[in-house]
Amino acid sequence: MSCKIRVRRTLCSSLPLCVPVVRKRGPLSNEPYPSGTFIHILDQDSLLHIFYLCRPAILDEDVTDDCLILQGGVWARERWWHKLAQVCRRWRYLVLGSAHHLRLSLVCSRGTPVAEMLENSPPFPLIIDHVYNSGDSITSITTEDEEGIMLALKHRDRVRRIRLDIPVRNMQRVIMALENEFLILEFLCIGPPTKRNIGSGLMLPKSLHAPHLRHLKLWNFAFPIGSPLLMTAVGLVALSLNWISPSAYFHPNDLVHRLSQMPQLETLGISFNYPFLYHDANRELLRIPPTTHVALPNLRWFGFGGPSAYLEALLPFMTAPLLAKLQVMFSNEFTFHLPHLLQFLITAENMTFSSATVKFLGNKVSVWMYPYRNARMYALYIHVGCEGLDRQVASIAQMFNVLNTAFSGVENLALEDWRYYEERNEANRTQWRDLLRSFSNVKTLRVASGLINQLSRSLQLEDGESPVELLPELKELSYSYHRNLGGALTTFIDARRTVGHPVTVVYHSNNFFL
Repeated sequence: MSCKIRVRRTLCSSLPLCVPVVRKRGPLSNEPYPSGTFIHILDQDSLLHIFYLCRPAILDEDVTDDCLILQGGVWARERWWHKLAQVCRRWRYLVLGSAHHLRLSLVCSRGTPVAEMLENSPPFPLIIDHVYNSGDSITSITTEDEEGIMLALKHRDRVRRIRLDIPVRNMQRVIMALENEFLILEFLCIGPPTKRNIGSGLMLPKSLHAPHLRHLKLWNFAFPIGSPLLMTAVGLVALSLNWISPSAYFHPNDLVHRLSQMPQLETLGISFNYPFLYHDANRELLRIPPTTHVALPNLRWFGFGGPSAYLEALLPFMTAPLLAKLQVMFSNEFTFHLPHLLQFLITAENMTFSSATVKFLGNKVSVWMYPYRNARMYALYIHVGCEGLDRQVASIAQMFNVLNTAFSGVENLALEDWRYYEERNEANRTQWRDLLRSFSNVKTLRVASGLINQLSRSLQLEDGESPVELLPELKELSYSYHRNLGGALTTFIDARRTVGHPVTVVYHSNNFFL
C-alpha cells in the first residue's frame, strides 16, 4: 500500500504520534480518509527521513540583520533533537544512532552544566556559544560558565563551532585554551562586547590550527594577516576581521596576497581601529602600491572600514563579479577621491540600485541603496562618521558626485533625520543641490519634517533657472503633514506644473523617519 505523509518542519518540537494517510480513490479524488495511521508502524528509514526534515534552519533565509548573519544564526536551535529523543525508546535509539546523518551536537551555553552533560551524553560534536552584548551591563561571566567553556575546549577533537562574545577579563583567560589543533572546528567567532579600543590587545595563540575552518570572525584582535591559522584554513567561505588593532595593521598588498589563496570566499569584512592611519595612509599607499591581483569569483558580500585611501589602493587589484552587497565605512575624513570604488560598483554584475535612503544622525550620516523598491536587504551601505549637518551633507554630496554614474537607476529617494533638534545646524543651498544633483532619475522623494525647510531653500529658483534642472524626473514629493510648505517650495512646485512637469504632494505622519 502506497501512502504519502506530509510533515512540516515545525514538528520537531511536537511531532504527533499519528499522521494522516492520503489514498487515491480515483483519478479525480485525493481526499484523506477520516481515519489515520499511527506513526509507530513506519519503518526506520521513513522515520529517519522525517527526523531529517525536522532539523531547523540555524539561519533563516529572510534574516536581514548583518550581525546575526555574520554570527551564524541561532545556535540554540541545535538542541532540536532533544524532544524527539524523549518520545520513546525506539525514537531515542534511532536519533542517537544516526547522529552523523542528523548532524547532532551538544550545545554549551549560558547556564549549561557542561561537566554533567559531557559525562552523561554520547561523544557528539560540541558547540560553544556564549554571547554577552554591551546591553547586558556585566563585567564578567559566572565562574561556572567560564569553567564550562574551559572544560569544553579541552575536547579539541570534538569542538565544531565556537562563538564567544564575552567580557575582556574572561576572554583573556579563555583564548589561552585555543591552542594546538581543532580537527573539526568549522566556525570561530570571538570578540569582547566592549568599546572598540578596549580589547585591542587580544591575540590568538600562534599554535591554533583548524584545517577545516570555514567561518572566521574576530573583532578587537591583534590578528596578523599572515597568521598560520589563515595559511592552513584554505576552505574559508567567510572572513571578517573587524576593528583590527593598530599593531596588526597590514598593507593592501599583503591582504591581496592572502585573499588569492581563498578562492571559495563568499563573505569578506575588513575594518581597522584606524585613527592612527589617517596621518600616514596616503603617503605609504602611494609609496608601496599593491602588485598582486586577486579574483574572488564567489564573493557576494564585502565590507570595509578604514581610510578611503586604503580602499582605493585595494580595489584596483580585486575582482568580484558576483558581488551583491557592499559596505563602506569612513570616519574623520574631509575629502573623498573614489574613482576605483565607482569602477568596482560598475563592474559588479549584481550591483544595481533602485531606491536610496540617506539618514542623518548626530555623529554620522548613513546611506542605504536597495536593488528594488521595498527590498528588505540593501545592496550598498555607506557610512561617514562626522558631526554637523553641514559637514554630513557636504561629505555625501562630494562622494555622490564621484559615484553618480552608478546611481543613475535610483528612482526612489528618502531623506531621514534622526538627530536631536538642539543638534541642528544647517547645510547651505549649494551643498544640498550638489547632493540632489546626483539623483537625476528620482521620481519619488520623501523628506523628514526636520529637513523640509532646508530642502525648500535648496530648490529656490534663481533668475533664469529652469525648474527641471534638479530632479528632472520628480513626480511625487512626500513629507510630514504638520509642516507647511515653504514659499520657495510652493514656487518650485508651481513652476514645475507650468512647464508640464507636475509634482504630486503626499503627506505622511512620521516626523523623523519614513
